Amino acid sequence: MSPYKNQVGQSIPKVDVREKVTGRAAYIADLSRPGMLHGAVLQSPYAHARIKGYDTSKALAVPGVRCVLTGADFTEHFMGAFIKDEGPIAIGKVRYVGEPVAVVAADDERTARRAARLIEVEYEELPAVLTPEEALAPGAPLVHEDLASYVKVFDAKFEGNAFSCTDLSEGDVDKAFAECDVVVEGTYETQAQYHLSLEPCGALAEVDANGRVHLWSANQSVFRVQANVCESLGLPMSKLHSMTPKVGAGFGNKMEAHIQPLVVALALKVQRPVKMILSREEDFEMVRARHPFKIRIRTGARKDGTLLAREVETLLDGGAYADDSPGVLGYSLLMARGPYTIPNTRCFGRVVYTNKMRFGAFRGFGNGQVAFAGEQQIDEIAHRLGIDPLEMRLRNAMRIEEPWFGGQQVNSNGLAECLEKVREKSGWGRRARPSRPGVKVGYGVAACAHISGLLATSAIVRMLEDGSFVLSTGATDIGQGSDTVLTQICADALKVTVDNVVCATPDTDGSPYNWGTTASRVTYTTGRAVAGAAEDVGRQIKEAAAKMLNCPVGDVELRDGGFIGVKGSNTTLPYAAVAGFTHWASGGPIVGSKSLIYDAPTIDPRRAVAIGLPFTRIGVFSFNALVVEVEIDEVTGKATVARAWSAVDVGKAINPRLVEGQIEGGIVQGLGFALTEEMVWDGGRLANPTLMDYKAPGAVDVPYEINSIIVEHPEPDGPFGAKGVGEISLVSVPAAVANAIFDAAGVRLHKLPMTPERVLTAMLGAD
Repeated sequence: MSPYKNQVGQSIPKVDVREKVTGRAAYIADLSRPGMLHGAVLQSPYAHARIKGYDTSKALAVPGVRCVLTGADFTEHFMGAFIKDEGPIAIGKVRYVGEPVAVVAADDERTARRAARLIEVEYEELPAVLTPEEALAPGAPLVHEDLASYVKVFDAKFEGNAFSCTDLSEGDVDKAFAECDVVVEGTYETQAQYHLSLEPCGALAEVDANGRVHLWSANQSVFRVQANVCESLGLPMSKLHSMTPKVGAGFGNKMEAHIQPLVVALALKVQRPVKMILSREEDFEMVRARHPFKIRIRTGARKDGTLLAREVETLLDGGAYADDSPGVLGYSLLMARGPYTIPNTRCFGRVVYTNKMRFGAFRGFGNGQVAFAGEQQIDEIAHRLGIDPLEMRLRNAMRIEEPWFGGQQVNSNGLAECLEKVREKSGWGRRARPSRPGVKVGYGVAACAHISGLLATSAIVRMLEDGSFVLSTGATDIGQGSDTVLTQICADALKVTVDNVVCATPDTDGSPYNWGTTASRVTYTTGRAVAGAAEDVGRQIKEAAAKMLNCPVGDVELRDGGFIGVKGSNTTLPYAAVAGFTHWASGGPIVGSKSLIYDAPTIDPRRAVAIGLPFTRIGVFSFNALVVEVEIDEVTGKATVARAWSAVDVGKAINPRLVEGQIEGGIVQGLGFALTEEMVWDGGRLANPTLMDYKAPGAVDVPYEINSIIVEHPEPDGPFGAKGVGEISLVSVPAAVANAIFDAAGVRLHKLPMTPERVLTAMLGAD
């Protein structure tokens, strides 16, 4: 065994770093099967139209084409995370430009794409609704006429094109506003943002001799893939084996289904392996994006800065299918109070069908949109009252064990320390402003919280014959390093080094259930299962060793480096000896497991009223405070973030280097949301579905100094005290940048992205 040291708290390199650096990591694009065909998709040119017929003869006449499927080849089976409203392909009518209407399998990709273009579809164009306001107008065309009949997994409140409506309130809001000395009110708007995973969506399906489908795909959950594909094609789940190769990031767009059902349908039809990978343009148009929000918000306080009341109303563009939209709406309202003590809060929101692509889960899950509005109002109140904005947040920050909005208990809370840390590290209030001609400099602060998981997970730890271990969780590592972190948790619990634990690749045949890599949940939720399974193994190791040493189990202990010892003596056994004993002599191989679900109630009915809220149980809370330094070019209006200081309460940093990477990545992605990224529609057509026209931050747009500050307030039931970090560092970025722009130029921007044109227009005092 290798020399032992504590594995938790160490900045251990990612367990897959060597295969990625050397280019040996296998993604969907690298996979091939004997006799494999290639798929291509034909997309709708209309935002809303009835399909009257198909002519596939020209496509089928192309040499090398083996199969063409249209909506006529599918039956109406529906999938959906909250509302079952979506099939794998358009049947009867199309609901957005880019929706799949036919798919082709051919000998090579070029032939498949050529054939797809030759498919003729007869359409009857229908009136389209392209904004939430149009969709809510009296007499508006219905995107889904059968909404009332769809299966819903929660008590959804819906009407017309509004497919989910949520109310959430606590306290006496009207009375509290009457007692306020200052009230600020405003409307805010955020845009659609593309996930921009480096790897576009893709899948490969193969049918074995027994008729069972084996599916590899870029995903965030093999189990969600299995459920979605089987629901949408009417297959028993036992007939689909879902697997994950390496995944080139997700950020939410690969949590629910993309093209996996279409690839499976092709493979079943031709009885040969089929692979399809979307082009960048198709990935833009077909998958999903961050929800555009419209937010009306009002916040009130006493003259000493004490926050008393907040009222929030949101309107979300949900696109053509529900996807994760009800969850994004509900969660955004749960977070709309912010991480503050505001005893009287009332929130209402609607998410509406439109004839655009579906909008779904994206890093932050609606939290960044409401924080952009709410955190600016905290700043505005502070300025009106002559209170320092950071001090304003400290005065109102939630304290230890104070419940969240709605009543959920919070057992670890490092918010105040996060604020103190960024004040100290940034030199807040003491830093001299750089002075350059034509440049305005400002500083902004924002704070937020985010959950660390929900729903079910499990883990299995198996001791091998030589005393090393295999860990299986079903959690997909999409590049964030969860395999490494879970391996560290397992290794530390068993007092061995990470090179004595291997983390198995997730697949639905061999892995225990895990809901998904989303909601910042893997470290906290799956980590708890891993720690529990490792403890189960440790217990069995001690029981077996007690038999071998002929001593009471209570006298046996795990010792550093993979040894068993007897208390009060130097007697030791290596794990390998125990493994050999259990495999070949007594008891049988040691296997430990743990299954759990997060079951703390979100709403305390004695404190709050919730109607149409999809989440009855969500996980523990992480906290963040961010300070940014912004430079504004007075000629062009371009705002540039020069430096950033972000403090995040992660409970316990299992791997500090990976935590820092998550903080830095969230800041950069948040800067795109704040300043440059915007999906733009020309009528029903996405006008900028390429990286030539979609402006994501490049190397020159990244702050030259990002200070990642780790704060540790251990979560009592977290693995070694850990909580999540994946999403939270993005949430506060747009708000902090907006507050810095105000500090520099004296203007408030209520619409994202804060482009040079919008900043300059505001500075010039124009509408």
